[in-house]
Amino acid sequence: MPDKFKDECGVFGIFGHPEAANMTYLGLYALQHRGQESAGIAASDGERVRISRAMGYVADVFDGQTLASLPGSLAIGHVRYSTAGESKLLNAQPIVIDCTHGQVGVCHNGNIVNARELRDDLVRQGSIFQSNSDTEVILHLYAKSKARHVEDALVEAVTQIQGAFSLAVVTKDRLVAVRDPHGFRPLALGRMDDAWVIASETCAMDLIGATYVRDVEPGEVLIISADGLRSVKPFPPATLAHCIFEHVYFARPDSYVFGRSVNEVRTDLGRFLAREQPVAADVVVPVPDSGVCAAMGFAEESHVPLRMGLIRNHYVGRTFIQPQASIRHFGVKVKLNPVRSVLDGKRVILVDDSIVRGTTSQKIVKMVRAAGAKQVHVRISCPPTISPCFYGVDTPRKQELIAATHTIEEIRSFLGADSVAYLSLEGLLSAVGTQRTSYCRSCYTGEYPVQVPRDEAGYLQLALKLDKTAPAVPR
Repeated sequence: MPDKFKDECGVFGIFGHPEAANMTYLGLYALQHRGQESAGIAASDGERVRISRAMGYVADVFDGQTLASLPGSLAIGHVRYSTAGESKLLNAQPIVIDCTHGQVGVCHNGNIVNARELRDDLVRQGSIFQSNSDTEVILHLYAKSKARHVEDALVEAVTQIQGAFSLAVVTKDRLVAVRDPHGFRPLALGRMDDAWVIASETCAMDLIGATYVRDVEPGEVLIISADGLRSVKPFPPATLAHCIFEHVYFARPDSYVFGRSVNEVRTDLGRFLAREQPVAADVVVPVPDSGVCAAMGFAEESHVPLRMGLIRNHYVGRTFIQPQASIRHFGVKVKLNPVRSVLDGKRVILVDDSIVRGTTSQKIVKMVRAAGAKQVHVRISCPPTISPCFYGVDTPRKQELIAATHTIEEIRSFLGADSVAYLSLEGLLSAVGTQRTSYCRSCYTGEYPVQVPRDEAGYLQLALKLDKTAPAVPR
């Protein structure tokens, strides 16, 4: 079972570029870390929206012939990791339909918490669903709208959904970006010569030579057409709740999300961690790749040298054949290998971004000890993760989160480490800077800014608490 929170999804869109599908392919390539189950592109030539999607990595799904079948100067794309709906082709995105308002396609990053209620109501009214993805609800709401104009129908649809949603929407002649009023998931706007670009992260813009302009604002519907940009803000005011885990783990270090450099924030996480949880040691070793930035900050602050004591194999596919004969820790060793010359006889500080179940961390500690480490001290650059997420992140049940069911000493004993320490919530908030009050930290506190379905909370065995500082969303 995975021992990290799973990346959610990535969305990309471009308007006004003669090679829109090709640019979208490159954008998705840069966003591959956000989802590895499926990839898809929908492109419009001004008359018709065409779509191609399949299971697998971006490089496996698209080739020159496939991209040539997607003509036009307007396109959206999606990489998916399933957080709502099964991992099947029928749930791959973009999802494209043809209705009274014309063709429309949508890509979604997030999780619609009232999707089940809306779906049940739509089915009672005669809607027929083709997938079990929460995203399809948006299209049915759009299709049944009596609004005369496409933009009005879309606004009517999105104002009925609740939860986390950053959307890229395509019609035959428009690109639309939508961000939920709490701003859970990132979505940025960029410029590439005469073309407009939207993307989950700015690293996708860097790859194609686009320039970051600004974030799509929480609660904004941004309509991009031949007439230029038009901004609509149809949602009532809401408390901001940016996902703080984007800075801790999800986003690429070379991206800017929520207006901050991910690299700088993660390095500061390590600096604050070193101040709060110092330990006498000979070497700081990051758990690659997500622990590298924090380890650099920890080493700089503590004046303990940083060494790459664990080497990651970047060529491991999604699956690999395990030998019949038992090889201890095979699943971890195929991805990570210790460097004995760095670890042997040393007091080692292992820096990682998070611990979810603890099973992988346990195996890494054993590997480091087997390579000759005299001591192993584990330092985690975020607070203990004690609660599941309902806003577009695949998380285990509460009972499977080691920090929700074990004390720090019990975690240390389970990992086999000499010490274990986490960054405090105060340290985490200090690292993200002046906008600290705008972040959702429900995975660390169990307090949720938007009410979630009771049946899901029951399944995850969660004693649901609503953030008292945020207004409850009417159900």
